[in-house]
Amino acid sequence: NVLVITQPATPGEACLPGTVIEGTRLREILDDAFVPSTLLDHDEAEVDAVRGILPQHPWVHLSCHGEQDEDDPTNSAFLLYDGRLTLADLMGTVAADAELAFLSACQTCTGDEKNPEEAVHLAAGMIAAGFKGVVATMWSIGDEDAPFLVEEYYRTLLEMRKSGKVRKGQRGAAYALHHAVAKLREKVKAKNYLRWAPFVHFGV
Repeated sequence: NVLVITQPATPGEACLPGTVIEGTRLREILDDAFVPSTLLDHDEAEVDAVRGILPQHPWVHLSCHGEQDEDDPTNSAFLLYDGRLTLADLMGTVAADAELAFLSACQTCTGDEKNPEEAVHLAAGMIAAGFKGVVATMWSIGDEDAPFLVEEYYRTLLEMRKSGKVRKGQRGAAYALHHAVAKLREKVKAKNYLRWAPFVHFGV
C-alpha cells in the first residue's frame, strides 16, 4: 500500500509542475501491478492529513520541496500545502511495517559541511523514523528528470518482486535505483552527470 504525495504549487515556493506528471505515472504503474495506493495532491496534502494517514502505508512517495535545518535536524521538513511536515512529526507516526520511502525532492540527503561525519539530512531522518530503505537526492533534481526516473524505478522494483528476484530479507530498492539511474544517464548522456548522479539509496 503506497502513499503518494505531490505538491506542484506549494504556497510561497517555486512551482513543481513535474510532480503532477510524476504522480500520474506512478499511480498508473501501481494500478497495473494491482498495488493499492492513495494520492494526496496539492491542497489535499496538508500536514495533519498526511500525519494521520501515514501509519497506514508501508511505502511513501514524497514529490515536493524539502528543506534541512542544520542546527536542529529534527526540524528538517517536507513542505506541504499548509506548512512543514518535520522529521519530529514523523517520529512515531510511520507505519509499524514501514519499508520504503522515495524522497523525490531536492537535497534530501545533503549533509552539513561543518560536521561531515554526522548524518543530519532528511534521508537519515526517515531511516531513524522507521523506514528500512530510502531513496533521496544529494542536490537539486530536474523537474523533467524525476518523472522519468521514478517510472523506471517503480516499474523495475515491482517486476523484480513479482518475478521472485528479490530474496528473503532484501527489498530490491537499491537494484531498482541502479537500473533507473542507468536509464536516465543513457537518456541525458553521461557528461550531464549533474542530472543523473544525485539519486542515492540508504538502508537495505
